[in-house]
Amino acid sequence: MTECTLFIQTQGNPRIVEVAVPETVTEAELYRALEGAGVLGTGECFVFVDEAEQHIERHENRRANGIIHGARVHVARCHRIRTTVHYLERTIERSFSPGARLRSVKLWAVREFHLDHKDAAEHVLQICNSRERPAPDTPLHVLVPPGDCTLCFDLVPEKRVEGTND
Repeated sequence: MTECTLFIQTQGNPRIVEVAVPETVTEAELYRALEGAGVLGTGECFVFVDEAEQHIERHENRRANGIIHGARVHVARCHRIRTTVHYLERTIERSFSPGARLRSVKLWAVREFHLDHKDAAEHVLQICNSRERPAPDTPLHVLVPPGDCTLCFDLVPEKRVEGTND
């Protein structure tokens, strides 16, 4: 039987844990493998594969959807992450799955704010009230403060070029 290596990321923990499972792993077997690797912790946790909208449950005989070699599996306390984005005087909100990556949030924001391609390319998401600009492939759950399920971003110019007075 062929095995898949999964890369597990847990909310509130920056490390990535590798777990090997059969490629035909059931949902219940996946949860047991995560428990064995010590990544489930206490309390209610939701398991998402990559950027899937639906979490994996614990059905004994149902094959775990989306499990392929190299997949990212996200273990999060949040079922959804309420995300706010500010741009100029406008604000938009939407809930995303914990495994959604920052680039997906930016794409959504660019569409909602009706930015043209050139303007979109010159802007990045910055965490509100900070100077932190996470990488586009960062999963949202990595950025969520402990005990919270919300994030706030400002869509800001990547570089600001100031003119000089000669």
